[in-house]
Amino acid sequence: MSPYEETPESTRAVSTGNDVATAPLSRKAFNAHPSSPKGTNGASKWRRRSKYRHVEAYHSRVRHSSLSREPNVSASFLGFRNLMVIVLVAMNLRLIIENFMKYGVLICIKCHDYRRQDVVLGSILFALVPLHLYVSYLIERAAATQAKRSVGRKKKDGSIEANEREQRVFKWTWRLSALSHCLNTLCSLGITSFVVYFYVHHPGIGTVCELQALIVSFKICSYAFTNRDLREAMLNPSIESALPDIYSACPYPNNITRGNLIYFWLAPTLVYQPVYPRSSHIRWSFVAKRLSEFCCLAVFIWLLSAQYAAPVLRNSIEKIAVVDFASILERVMKLSTISLIIWLAGFFALFQSLLNALAEVLRFGDREFYTDWWNSPSLGVYWRSWNRPVYLFMKRHVYSPLVGRGWSPLAASTVVFTLSAVLHEVLVGIPTHNLIGMRCIPVGAFDVD
Repeated sequence: MSPYEETPESTRAVSTGNDVATAPLSRKAFNAHPSSPKGTNGASKWRRRSKYRHVEAYHSRVRHSSLSREPNVSASFLGFRNLMVIVLVAMNLRLIIENFMKYGVLICIKCHDYRRQDVVLGSILFALVPLHLYVSYLIERAAATQAKRSVGRKKKDGSIEANEREQRVFKWTWRLSALSHCLNTLCSLGITSFVVYFYVHHPGIGTVCELQALIVSFKICSYAFTNRDLREAMLNPSIESALPDIYSACPYPNNITRGNLIYFWLAPTLVYQPVYPRSSHIRWSFVAKRLSEFCCLAVFIWLLSAQYAAPVLRNSIEKIAVVDFASILERVMKLSTISLIIWLAGFFALFQSLLNALAEVLRFGDREFYTDWWNSPSLGVYWRSWNRPVYLFMKRHVYSPLVGRGWSPLAASTVVFTLSAVLHEVLVGIPTHNLIGMRCIPVGAFDVD
């Protein structure tokens, strides 16, 4: 028998169901097989696998469909997510092509609608508003001087009458400094709002000035409240007035300096602390990447606004005037996609790119400017997640003090909601010269509990 012919043993082999059907090998194919031994002795060891038999048990256990809600079954929907992304990209590409076919190129670099007066007044406001922070520093410096004198007098006379007298002096100092801080804050926000509303007609320039005035006002309030508690802890040390350990690196009143104030002014936070966690060094490559992202996204937002958002808004005016609900709904749906993309780009440009670049330059360590708001299970969690600087300010200086004074969480949240609604109206309504109170609606779920 030739060594290349099928042996009796191979014909008697039993199929296990996993065998692969193979055709008889020729002499050439056998010699070319990588695992085939060469020579007559090697050929005798070679055995062909048997022919496949149709008895494999493919249904051998209990299984469920991938989309069924069965216990101990976890389905992955990653492919559906990828499909949704592809559909969204295709839909937006269609809108881009439709916009280009209908309007052409609407972007004009040299075209602008702002006046010289807007630029001049905006520059003056942007330069003068931070001076209100310096005024608050002068107020706190005077209060710190008074506090140091009180400590000296208490060391000389530690009687009960002297302590009561110093308590009255402390309360009087706080009331006077609080009044001064209130007037300073009202002047900062009031003058800026008046000039922007009546004399600055460009909404972009007005928004920048109004936003800076709000930020400075927040920082003045935090600077005043925090130093007030630090001053009280120095004058009346106790377990209740114990300070966080991080503050020991700069005890009161050593924090009342111009350098400390300037750092707080530039720091990407609205909550004042004498000391912040700091990074070890500055990564200039990281700063360059973040600033590049910010510049690219700013241009991207401008292109979307000029090429896509503006035509839709102009075409909506006529439909709104005749109260054509179908057309209004169609315009709203078309504008919603553009608005969402602009909002996402603006969020990333501000909270991820700009604030991280600023934090890196200042070596500011706590960079949790937002959390994973895209996974929020409720609207309240979303409002607490997407803008952490404002949330922390409201919680520290509005919500927690009210709850500590005996207010219910619901009442304290209502105060926070009202204040937030007013500030949204100021930020959006004054630069656009459109105070209608509609900004109160989006912040209705603001909750700091």
